Amino acid sequence: MLRWLFRSRRTGKITIVQLPNVPLAVFLVVWVLRRIAHPSGALDTALAVVGTLGLVVWAGDEVLRGVNPFRRLLGAAVLVALAVTFVLQR
Repeated sequence: MLRWLFRSRRTGKITIVQLPNVPLAVFLVVWVLRRIAHPSGALDTALAVVGTLGLVVWAGDEVLRGVNPFRRLLGAAVLVALAVTFVLQR
C-alpha cells in the first residue's frame, strides 16, 4: 500500500516532497512577507488574495497532475482545508 501511495508514476521512485513550483513559491513568499512586515489594509488584503490563489493553483495542480496518489491526496486535502476555512470565516 505504501509503495502504491508514494511511488512516482513518472520515475518509479518514491516521491514525498518535491521542490516548490511557482504557485507554491508565491504562497510561501507571501506568507513570509505577511509574517515579517505585518501589512494592514489594502496591501494585506492583496497579499492574502495572491497567497491564497497561489495555494489554490498549487493544490489544484497536485490533484490533477500529482506524481503519485499521496501528492494528489495532499492537494485535495489542502483544497478542502481552504474551502472549510473560507466557509468558517463567513
